[in-house]
Formats: sequence, structure tokens, C-alpha cells
Amino acid sequence: MKFLSFRFEDKLLYGVKVKKEEAAWNIVRIHKELLPNENVPASLLEGIQNGMELQETVRKCIRAAEESDHVSRYKVKFTDLVWEAPIPRTPKNVICIGKNYRDHVMELGGDGNVPEAIVVFTKAATSITGDNSLIPSYEEITKELDYEGELAIVIGKKGKNIPKQQAIDYVFGYTIVNDVTARDLQLKHKQFFLGKSLDATCPMGPYLVSKDEIPNPGQLSIVTKVNDEIRQDGNTRDMLFSIEEIIATLSRGMTLEPGDVIATGTPAGVGKGMNPPEFLKKGDQVKISIQGIGTLFNEIGE
Repeated sequence: MKFLSFRFEDKLLYGVKVKKEEAAWNIVRIHKELLPNENVPASLLEGIQNGMELQETVRKCIRAAEESDHVSRYKVKFTDLVWEAPIPRTPKNVICIGKNYRDHVMELGGDGNVPEAIVVFTKAATSITGDNSLIPSYEEITKELDYEGELAIVIGKKGKNIPKQQAIDYVFGYTIVNDVTARDLQLKHKQFFLGKSLDATCPMGPYLVSKDEIPNPGQLSIVTKVNDEIRQDGNTRDMLFSIEEIIATLSRGMTLEPGDVIATGTPAGVGKGMNPPEFLKKGDQVKISIQGIGTLFNEIGE
């Protein structure tokens, strides 16, 4: 299923993409009007936190809508909604993996040596924004605003000290993250957090795709375009540390919770790695496409 969160009629809602239509099933309305006695989550995050049976609950809602006399009432056209990140506010900071593609390490001045251990940092939960939203240019703060297209994991089950061979059991699904970075702030403050955490610099979405639809997340193409020019053209098979390794490592001594988002790193092709560097400016459009998920679109605003 392709889950999404969105605003419609001034309400924060969630649903799943209607098959073969540019529309979403309004799960909240279906629950209220057709299944008031059923235990249906009020948000996508709540559904994930309540357990991995969310998909069956949603299927029941869709069946009820399809069998009703007013099917169209329970759909929202994409042209009528405002996209939100699938999880507009994560339980903790967005967890990010750095230097997870060899070519990306090299383009940023690496000497050919790759990390021996996973590089971990976070982006503030307040940096999250949705598909089709404006990313502020922050011209008064940074001259080096950059993009990073990444596959992101969404945790579906609480776990600690998770064995590598069981790691995928703890995944709910996958989404796209643009790890927008103020490179000069990152260098100035000698630490990633501030340069990674400006408000609205973690676009996420458009969908959260359940893991059953992506049986091999280690073989997905990642393409980033800036103003329709291909900048990044990579594949998750080139990750230095696999999804299983990432989850096992992060959970050693730290509890992963349902709704946690883990961005798995970016392939080569970022603006800082170009010669000369090409950073984002007002009016630039960034599109990140990942096989099986969709395309995340954002524009740089004022």
C-alpha cells in the first residue's frame, strides 16, 4: 500500500493512494461515517504505533467505501489536498546515515578510505516537511544549501538489540527523504546537526510504501534532478552498510520505536561535489525518484 498524510478542509488526515487514480482514500472520513464502531487509527503514525495490522484495518475501510452508495465522497483528489510528510512529526529526531556510498565519500574529498563503522547523525523533527512544499532558501544564513536524495526506512515495531537477520521484521515500509544541508554551517560548527536541521529542510514522501510492495530494498534506483537536470543516478545496492546492518547497529543499546525514520545515505552527485560546486538557489526545483516509491518534489522558496 502507498500511504500518505495530507491536509483537506483544514484537517490533517491520512489515507492510501487509490489504485489507478490520482486520489487518496480518506480513511478518517470512512471511519467516522461508515465504520464508527471499529478501532481505526486517527493518524498514520498512530496506526503504525498500534501494530503491524494497520494494512488489514485500512483494507476493511476501503471495502466499506467501495460498497457504499457514495464512493467518490471517500476519495480526495490530489489536486484538492495539501501533501504532508507521511509522518509529519517523528517520535525522535530523524536518524541519518552519512558516508554510506563510496562515490559520495570520494566526491566530498575522501581519500578512498570508507568508514569502518556506520556514521550516524540526526535532523531535528521540526525540519520535516512534505511533498510539493517550499524549502526556504535561508540566504541570510547559508550560501551553500545542498540536496541529498535518500531512501528512508520507517520502523514498524519496537525493538532493541535487533539481530541483523531479523532486522526487516521491524520495518513498516519505505519513503523518500531529501536531506537538505547547509554545507557551510556544517563546516563552521564542526558538527552535522545545525547544518542539517533548519526548518523545512527534511522533505519526506510523497508516500510511505509498505514493505510488502518493496521486497528488495537493496536494489532500488535513486535519481535526483535539479531543474530537470540529472544530478544523482545511484542504486541502493551500492550502500556500504545495508539496511539490515543499519538497523542492527542502531538498535544496539538504543530502542527503535514505531514511526522512527532512518535515512540511509545519499549517492554521489550532490551540489558540493560538482566542479565548481552548484548549490541550491531560489526558484530551483528538486525531484527525487526512487523505484517503487514515487517522486518527491520541492522548490526553493524565499
